[in-house]
Amino acid sequence: MARTEYYDDPGAPEPNSLVVAASAVVTDGGGRILLQRRRDSGLWALPGGGMEMTDSLPGTAVREVKEETGYDVEITGLVGTYTDPRHIIAYSDGEVRRQFNVCFRARIVGGSPAVSDESTEVRFVEPGELSEPGALPMHHTQRLRIQHFLEDRPTPYLG
Repeated sequence: MARTEYYDDPGAPEPNSLVVAASAVVTDGGGRILLQRRRDSGLWALPGGGMEMTDSLPGTAVREVKEETGYDVEITGLVGTYTDPRHIIAYSDGEVRRQFNVCFRARIVGGSPAVSDESTEVRFVEPGELSEPGALPMHHTQRLRIQHFLEDRPTPYLG
């Protein structure tokens, strides 16, 4: 299934669902950030996804990191909440969503890298690589979460 992300685009389709989701900024011992290349868009992103009825939000982040990257993690903090109504995600099956995402900090406690049916590549990236010319292709809403993480804010971002 293909995915197209819109931001502040008057031509974006009208949302027909609201999805509660969680993502995580996972780092290794060297401060590199775990990213996955999404199969549905080809863009690099933090691991994350929609909450299920049996999940908590932190549990969603832990589950999604495992499913999409192969790593077991524990939540260590909160980066922020991301609810911008200008961010619309359209899927080829007709779902057009607004997403309410809570982004956590997490550390690895086990597992090993593995791609999933949602990712084509998983790797750790130096933070500097994300701002260099020709940086990895990534939607700016993902870069915003990473930027807020790197700022090491004293309080979570609320937006």
